[in-house]
Amino acid sequence: MKIDHIMTFLEIAACGNFNRAADNLNVTQSTVSARVKTLEDQFGRSLFTRSHSGVELTSAGHHFKRYAIGIQRLWQQAHQEVTLPKGYKTVLALGAQVSLWDRLILKWMPRMREKASDVALRVEADYSSSLMRQLSDGLLDIGVMYTPRQIPGLVIDNLFEETLMLATTRERDVTAGWLEDYVFVDWGDEFRARHGEAFPDMETPAVSVGLGALGLQYILENGGSGYFPTRVVEPLIGQGRLFPVHDAPSASRPAYVVYTATPKDEELLQLALSELRAVAITAS
Repeated sequence: MKIDHIMTFLEIAACGNFNRAADNLNVTQSTVSARVKTLEDQFGRSLFTRSHSGVELTSAGHHFKRYAIGIQRLWQQAHQEVTLPKGYKTVLALGAQVSLWDRLILKWMPRMREKASDVALRVEADYSSSLMRQLSDGLLDIGVMYTPRQIPGLVIDNLFEETLMLATTRERDVTAGWLEDYVFVDWGDEFRARHGEAFPDMETPAVSVGLGALGLQYILENGGSGYFPTRVVEPLIGQGRLFPVHDAPSASRPAYVVYTATPKDEELLQLALSELRAVAITAS
């Protein structure tokens, strides 16, 4: 099984079309078909069902996709480590949620470059579920996220507490119609529990979003209210674009750092964690 075959399979699964996959990979359609046939012959199973509208994964294809993604990531990691330029001794891989990028990771990276100049950094942004899979598969050394899961072999530490406040585009208090255009931002299990306790009789809001940045952009353009990180809304309050909803309860959202219990370089891991915690203190 060749890595080209894996990448071809994943490209077809992503775009749902052999011809489009061939264009994206800059190969011929016959090459794409031959690679898929080789995989299907090796498994003795069809990986795609074909129709005039395109292709879809079969049950076997869905099962293989998870492993194919892991193989591709492992290959990319191996390629990066094997081809390290002179002067670098290893690679440290960190993944973080997008919403933590500006606050933590952009500040952490130059600190690591200063403290460990012979270490190459591989940094990516993703969601908690994907980051946990990559940590479990050994593709990441460190993950920074809001909703980790307990997995054997991984350590979860609290990194900092994010304070959320109810902000609005026009001045009002918690009893004066703030629900009319309320946007519910899903900040995770703990926030939902706290929100339910604070507003037990609230009906389902007309607008719900899963990403805070989208909710904030929505109310700034269309008016409304919602819970957002205090550090994000305070500058907007200072500009007069947002106002705190008076007497509304605040909420907290913990962020965590997750890492392997058996690192390949304990000293490097501890340095990286120490720098993350130092940045988290200044960002709190």
